[in-house]
Amino acid sequence: MAPFGGAREPVSHRAFGAESHGYTGLDSRSWSATAVLKDIPADARPREKLAALGPAALADVELLALLLRTGLAGVSVLALAQQVLETCGGLRGLLHAQPADLARVKGLGPAKRAEIAAVLELARRALAQELATQPVFDAPAKVKDYLRLQLGARPHEVFGVVFLDAQNRLIAFEDMFRGTLTQTSVYPREVVKRALELRAAAVILAHNHPSGAAEPSRADEYLTQTLKSALALVDVRVLDHLVVAHASVVSFAERGLL
Repeated sequence: MAPFGGAREPVSHRAFGAESHGYTGLDSRSWSATAVLKDIPADARPREKLAALGPAALADVELLALLLRTGLAGVSVLALAQQVLETCGGLRGLLHAQPADLARVKGLGPAKRAEIAAVLELARRALAQELATQPVFDAPAKVKDYLRLQLGARPHEVFGVVFLDAQNRLIAFEDMFRGTLTQTSVYPREVVKRALELRAAAVILAHNHPSGAAEPSRADEYLTQTLKSALALVDVRVLDHLVVAHASVVSFAERGLL
């Protein structure tokens, strides 16, 4: 493939606590998270409460307790759920948790870790299916949510690309390049090659800042323009570049940086 201007060499860019969801009680009577379920009035137990009031009425720890189902010897399922949330930094941290994070919770065995991982993967796939059936411009918040689930908890920089069809619907999201904590080398020719292979009409660029600050750097801006120029030569549009951190996502398009 012929070189695309400056696209022959890699472009390096440099990336320049989760709020705790503390548990305050099962209901207005402030039942302790360490309480044994049989000691809690029937109408305040998570399963019965969900059946009567719906899932939105449950606290984070109660929902997680329902997923875990059982506790350990001397540890109630509510206490175990609370330990998981505290270890991960709350529900938001749990949504981005890696297997190694879950393994730090004492007593959370392979079966329970697998169940949690399966639920998180279902959430990612559900968002991906929605993006595959509607133009991304109809659901910008879902695009951000999807990329936060994909990239938000990575311990190192990852540069990925959302490939879109002519109707701006999701074809695929792919990790293209992986780097260190602060830097990733991006090869524009590889992005162009993959866009052609997937017959993409447009792309959304995305990378994470493991530092937690989603502010774009000057190097991020330069990289975006380099990729935009390279992809324009094969009629592939760059719709946005999203910088993903644990708690926020910054859009180049919204900032007027494209």
